[in-house]
Amino acid sequence: MSLGKIIGIVLIIIGVALAIWGYDVYDSASSQLERAFSGDTPMEAWLGMVGGAVCILIGIVKVK
Repeated sequence: MSLGKIIGIVLIIIGVALAIWGYDVYDSASSQLERAFSGDTPMEAWLGMVGGAVCILIGIVKVK
């Protein structure tokens, strides 16, 4: 297995973990209250979900 494929697999795993973490932050009770009163979503949630998606896409490209 080449180094590029190993890096791709690691990026996919990290991306999935980041996306799950971002969704957990988005779905937390404090985040729900904040969205209810101010309409703002925490930046950590966006960073986790978008960063996770980017890592997954880069990992998929590396694996191919």
